[in-house]
Amino acid sequence: MQRALTVFITLVVVVGMVPAGVAASSATQQSSDASVSFAAQASGGSTVVVENVTLPEGGFVTIHDASVADGNVLGSVVGSSQYLEAGTHESVTVTLDEPLSESGAFVAMPHFDTDGDRVYDFVADNGETDGPYTADGSAVVSQANVTVSATVSMSDQPTDGASVVVDRVELAEGGFVTVHDASVTEGAVFESIRGTSDYLEAGVHENVRITLDAPVEEDTTLVPMAHRDTDDDMEYTFPESEGETDGPYTADGSAVVDTAAVTLSDTANVTYNAQATGGQSVVVESAFLPEGGFVTIHDATVTEGAVFESIRGTSAYLAPGLHKNVRVSLDAPLNNSTTLVPMAHMDTDDDMEYTFPESEGETDGPYTADGSAVVAQAETTVSASVHMMQQSSDGHSVVVDRVELSEGGFVTVHDSSLFAGEVEGSILGTSEYLEAGVHENVTVTFEEPIRASQTLVPMAHMDTDGDEEYTFPEADGPYTYDGNAVVDTAQVSVNAVVTVADQTTDGQTVTVESVTLADGGFVTIHDATVTEGAVFESVRGTSEYLAPGTHENVTVELDAPLEETTTIVPMAHKDTNGNEAYDFVTSEGASDGPYVAAGGAVVATAEATVESEEMTETEMETEMETEMATDTEMSTETSEETDGSGTSTPGFGVAVALVALVAAALLAVRRD
Repeated sequence: MQRALTVFITLVVVVGMVPAGVAASSATQQSSDASVSFAAQASGGSTVVVENVTLPEGGFVTIHDASVADGNVLGSVVGSSQYLEAGTHESVTVTLDEPLSESGAFVAMPHFDTDGDRVYDFVADNGETDGPYTADGSAVVSQANVTVSATVSMSDQPTDGASVVVDRVELAEGGFVTVHDASVTEGAVFESIRGTSDYLEAGVHENVRITLDAPVEEDTTLVPMAHRDTDDDMEYTFPESEGETDGPYTADGSAVVDTAAVTLSDTANVTYNAQATGGQSVVVESAFLPEGGFVTIHDATVTEGAVFESIRGTSAYLAPGLHKNVRVSLDAPLNNSTTLVPMAHMDTDDDMEYTFPESEGETDGPYTADGSAVVAQAETTVSASVHMMQQSSDGHSVVVDRVELSEGGFVTVHDSSLFAGEVEGSILGTSEYLEAGVHENVTVTFEEPIRASQTLVPMAHMDTDGDEEYTFPEADGPYTYDGNAVVDTAQVSVNAVVTVADQTTDGQTVTVESVTLADGGFVTIHDATVTEGAVFESVRGTSEYLAPGTHENVTVELDAPLEETTTIVPMAHKDTNGNEAYDFVTSEGASDGPYVAAGGAVVATAEATVESEEMTETEMETEMETEMATDTEMSTETSEETDGSGTSTPGFGVAVALVALVAAALLAVRRD
């Protein structure tokens, strides 16, 4: 396999996938210092970790599956890192475009950013940009086996004895995280169980708090262990079944675990960092409350004796133990930047209601240490805050989870070229005007679709001219904090994109402007009844098989012609069984289902106007002249790009030629 991979990369270099503007010889020299180390590991299927990668010119580290050695140049890509600056990077977590379903060999490969946009465009641009680093005529690679299972991590922490926090759990198929004590290493499989989480869906979970059924009574080592839900009942039955159900996830024959030192403590603690806020809330980094209680936000006048008057807001009741990233809503918005003082408060009357000010200090007073209240303090700047979670997208829009603005404005989504100085050129789209306050689940639609998975940057903007229209850069600059724009970053996975325009048709065909498919497949034309649940009946026609990459002006012949003006719904479909034939309908959905993003199929919509069957003599003559001209033009271009059957393959060039060369070269290698 390694030799086959070398042949493949040699061909990549030969056919011209060298960084733009660099001669082949100098490219090899420039690439010679690149390196990557990728070790065998367990994964919950959502991410993998590259031990280290060196990129002399900056770029990405991309994960290919083993089909890269079989000539699957574009479709082998399963994920790529965010842009990495020139230099060496360690423990690079790569978010995969889709969760892995099977264990196997994978290849970590450093790639250039040949077009300098800090977006990995290798697949979307049909292999013509962002090719691999090379050395001695071959790609710089590292191959390792990835076991699709689970991962779990837990940091050392204080505990009240009754609960702990597991920092991160990644599960391939859903399940639980169970906390064992150290006796599990001595064979006490069931007796070592201290507590188990609620059921966790497949995917990544952070800051999972676990109540311990058997409390910790001294400083000790705990062992969080990822468990399956083998009977699919979402109930943890491992001990009751004596291990028959819900056993641990394993890798290399051992349970997937971590270890953490926990320290039994009865001293409260609060940590709080300087931050920007829209004035409506603040985030307390951590709060350890041994007996439960609240985190109350005071302003700096509390240090001058204004015990009650300084209160700005209080958290909901927090159970005993450690809590991370506690958001506290303020009773009244902050008008000016100031020092805030989070304070840990008890729940002395056990009613889970904060009654400190109403009782004039008789109940729910502060935790103390060394005779003083347990507090933290930091400067809080009134500006804005924005938060966006990792998500999948159809390329046309994203959802910004939370925006908090002190004076109203907008949230604008940029691509990563922002960090290369492309302030205006990086803008993808902007929200409608947002009033001052908190806004959740704000959809931002892009002016032009994105066609590759990438890191996006939501940015909070002001409405400086007060017209409620986004007019940046003339006006409406960003909210700032500490001299920088208020932003967040989030990984957005894009596996398929479809664009289509309103059009006039004879009813026999429709044209889809562009289709990007990360793994290849089809674009199927549904009519509008698909929105009413007519999944199969709505299918009017399907394209021929489309290889991974971007295809433009795809003409689809309809099996069920359109008879009147209607809404058409082009939908991106996979080729799940790999036979390059569309089997979605005949298999009743078992094969070749749609690409999905944000919980729905990847589609576009357009109005298809069916032209009149009766044409005037002049119209007929004009159409015939147009067709003759088109036929002449096509006859001169057919030889440029075909798939071997005479079918045009738009936009491929290098990649299509490469696949053919790879197949021939690998055949020769295997004969050897």
